[in-house]
Amino acid sequence: MTAPALPTTMTAIAIPEPGRPEALVPVERPVPAPGPGQILVKIEAAGVNRPDIMQRKGLYPPPPGAPDIPGLEIAGTVAAVGEGAGQWKVGETVCALVSGGGYAQYGLAEAGHALPIPEGLSAAEAAALPETAFTVWHNVFERGGLTAGEVLLVHGGASGIGTTAIQLAKALGARVIVTCGSDDKCAACLKLGADRAINYNTADFVAETKAFAGGRGADVILDMIGGDYIERNFEAAAPDGRIVQIAFQNGFKATVDFRRLMLKRLTYTGSTLRSRTDTFKSALAQAVAGHVWPLIAAGKLRPVMDSRFPLCEAAAAHARMEGSGHIGKIVLVP
Repeated sequence: MTAPALPTTMTAIAIPEPGRPEALVPVERPVPAPGPGQILVKIEAAGVNRPDIMQRKGLYPPPPGAPDIPGLEIAGTVAAVGEGAGQWKVGETVCALVSGGGYAQYGLAEAGHALPIPEGLSAAEAAALPETAFTVWHNVFERGGLTAGEVLLVHGGASGIGTTAIQLAKALGARVIVTCGSDDKCAACLKLGADRAINYNTADFVAETKAFAGGRGADVILDMIGGDYIERNFEAAAPDGRIVQIAFQNGFKATVDFRRLMLKRLTYTGSTLRSRTDTFKSALAQAVAGHVWPLIAAGKLRPVMDSRFPLCEAAAAHARMEGSGHIGKIVLVP
């Protein structure tokens, strides 16, 4: 069977100048060709993530060699295969973690960073998986070491990361507390399986977490907020607790009393994913395939979808995310 001819150009979303959502502009770009170890994906959906917003604002430049087009997770059909990427065939459906280039009709992915779209999921749902599943698995379970019976506190419980963390932690036997900014978001997280949902605008998450955990606090805390949450996390953590920082939405500077780190024997760590090596990401993809994909097949995990926007309306998708009214994932579709 002969592969269909590829177009020479495609629509992509560029950022000519950093700024507000309107800085995202549809442009015509050449369709890229896969190099060694790469696949070319005809993109049917792309996830929208906070790092995309930071890149649009000029605060998170792509790493060396990455496309200037935003977008860190994609799903679609393999359109071409580079040398050494023979585990994939033209016509197969995949989702993939990418270092950029997701906001386009075609995009390149390292073969080792792609996984088959789980049976029963649409391309839009599959595009909501890579960034969140890779991030949650690595930070909650590999770095945070969450085990069955422990208490996980997730800040931003209604986000794509949060909704994924709730489902994964519950499927693996942990108890889950989340913080959210509204009662509606709290209700959505409880429906998803969270044991306790705290509206941070009306309650103190430190006191609520300790009360839920019998005075001990949370064994693992996943934080994307930063700012004054850093010290409050030290208070909310249980003895021998692990705090994992994955973003700083409220700022990356804080005044912290570090005595709690010693007295409680805490581990405070963090990570970013985009700049990690291809070897690391390939290994993480295999870990996700082995631990997370079976939970999807068993019906214990499914992406929570907020909204879909046409590719050329990426600005509206960013405005939706920055408005913080979303629950779950926002994706771009053709």
